Amino acid sequence: MSQKISWIDNLRALACMMVVVIHASTSLVVNFAAVHTAEWTVANLLNSASRVCVPLFFMISGALFFGEKSAQKRHFLRVTLCLLFYSAVSLIYIFTMTKIGFWPSLRLILEKPVFYHLWFFYAIIVIYLLSPLINVKAVSGKYLLIAGLLLGVLANPQLPAVTWQKIHLLPLDLYISGDTFYYVLYALMGRAISQLQTEKTAVTLAASVTFILSTLAIATGTYRQMQINQNFADTFYVYSGPLVFISATSLFVVSKNGLAHRILPGFAPISRYSLAIYGFHALIIIGLRSQHFDFPQYPLLNVAYLFACGLGGGLLLAMALGKIDRRNWVS
Repeated sequence: MSQKISWIDNLRALACMMVVVIHASTSLVVNFAAVHTAEWTVANLLNSASRVCVPLFFMISGALFFGEKSAQKRHFLRVTLCLLFYSAVSLIYIFTMTKIGFWPSLRLILEKPVFYHLWFFYAIIVIYLLSPLINVKAVSGKYLLIAGLLLGVLANPQLPAVTWQKIHLLPLDLYISGDTFYYVLYALMGRAISQLQTEKTAVTLAASVTFILSTLAIATGTYRQMQINQNFADTFYVYSGPLVFISATSLFVVSKNGLAHRILPGFAPISRYSLAIYGFHALIIIGLRSQHFDFPQYPLLNVAYLFACGLGGGLLLAMALGKIDRRNWVS
């Protein structure tokens, strides 16, 4: 059990840091004028490798709650309080730091999040609601590979269409639609993989190579699509896309095999306060950029700076909030 907790804590911390990487590098990645520069290439690679962050959070939730245990009242209460608290914090930021207006943001809260990154709290509620209904059985690795290939890749609506002699070949039409299907699938895969005996050198090596190749494919696809669109294109960045699915499941296996012995230095507090860091970091990064407290003239240094501020600032705010929030409802 201690090994299981260790690798999940390590993976949660890693996913949290990847979320911050995405938002720290976004301003550079979306800049089409910089697409041919070395700085843009590095930012694109960082962003491509980090696209697995949110899928990993769903996989962790599935590993924990899609088995004998399911989400309890305290889990529902915590995610609801997090949604309300960080929406309130975001509204304060919007009211004081932007011209958007308080009411235009608040009136749509049941339809969409107040601030863009808070969508995750809406989506994770679905996983929690389904958890008492789902107990994933142990299956063979071969079956899981085939099911993942079919559902996550070949029948994925995000897969580019493949035709031959005007005959539609891919994606397979299994009537899959909507991102929520893939959020649930990530949770199912997380639980199923967590039950497999994957601790073999060959499996770890294969999963590592797959993660690297899928990351390169995401980065290359993004570059080419931007050339076609002559503007930023997130086609290969979407969390429900086939390459991100392959990348996320691969990294999940690598982490399960390689991060099980102990919690890595510095990872414990990040894992503990991951929800609070998630809630605070985007506001910190956007605030720094909007107030021009960043260094866009030094693109990669700016990415590192925004990452450090987002992660470090989010962690410090979370720890300070924890002094008041003794039961860690929102910290």
